[in-house]
Amino acid sequence: MSALPFDSATYAVELEAKANRLRELLAPFDAPEPQVFDSPLKHFRLRAEFRLWREGGERHYAMFAQDDKRTPILIEDFPIASLRINQLMPQLKAAWQASSALSHKLFQVEFQTTLAGDAMVTLCYHRPLDERWQTAAEQLAKDLDISVIGRSKGKRVVIGRDHVVEKLEVAGRTFTYQQPEGAFTQPNGTVNQKMLNWAYDALGERSDDLLELYCGNGNFTLPLATRVRKVLATEISKTSVYAALNNLRDNAVDNVTLVRLSAEELTEALNEVRPFRRLQGIDLKSYEFGSVFVDPPRAGMDPDTCELTRRFDNILYISCNPATLAENIAQLHDTHRIERCAVFDQFPWTHHMESGVLLVRR
Repeated sequence: MSALPFDSATYAVELEAKANRLRELLAPFDAPEPQVFDSPLKHFRLRAEFRLWREGGERHYAMFAQDDKRTPILIEDFPIASLRINQLMPQLKAAWQASSALSHKLFQVEFQTTLAGDAMVTLCYHRPLDERWQTAAEQLAKDLDISVIGRSKGKRVVIGRDHVVEKLEVAGRTFTYQQPEGAFTQPNGTVNQKMLNWAYDALGERSDDLLELYCGNGNFTLPLATRVRKVLATEISKTSVYAALNNLRDNAVDNVTLVRLSAEELTEALNEVRPFRRLQGIDLKSYEFGSVFVDPPRAGMDPDTCELTRRFDNILYISCNPATLAENIAQLHDTHRIERCAVFDQFPWTHHMESGVLLVRR
């Protein structure tokens, strides 16, 4: 990894370039000036994953350039990662150096932390995990005040919890989130909080219902549910669905019905193409949907799902790929106009960016 400057002047130039990219992509749709939400320059990333590389008789944290998977870049600290990860890296390294039970055939380490200070470490092995490993890992979890997960082929051992707990403030209310190991979460917690507040404000206070597609662990669902009468939310990942249900319970949000369906399947259900057993007992006709919220993968919405969103007066769209966002807006532009847009710098020092738009019916 090349050294990053971490200076505010360079960062300002890079952030403006991202804002310009969104301006250019949305210019054909007469978009307003985007709001721009910046990131901390350092210690913004709450997760990190490292391979281990043997050199000089020791295992070192290592990463690889995208175009060179053979030449390791050995890492002692990782300035873009959270302070908690940087604190844990040398402590964990010292622990495996002192313990053959922890180090034997250890090949990968994954860190997951939160703004709230919680931490979980996943240790991946090319061998079965035995009682010696269990004893050493339990001591490690106690010494470092973390949860530890051991992974080997076909097996997962959890010491502590299999998730971290995050706390995010939206419009003066603190929401608590379980974020499971291995499931998607927004990596930049500070910017995620800015995204949540922007979406909360953009949706506004409403007396009708919200449809949410790709809801994940309920990251946006919790605050947005407080703005509407009720929510129908969908997600296909079982791990994320279970986390979302726990998060709804933990935050006493009781106006959300969560269904494990893909966006494409829900489109078929709403179009009455075919029934789904997972929708049994849910009266889709009882909803008075005024708005739809989508946060799709990088490929954006497929054409049928995009067409489905056209039915709603308001389309609130968070995107991790501005190019596919623009493609989707092109499909909707004849019926909807862009009322608000924003750039969220989830990934400083890279070309990647998150963006958001509010589309309203013409």
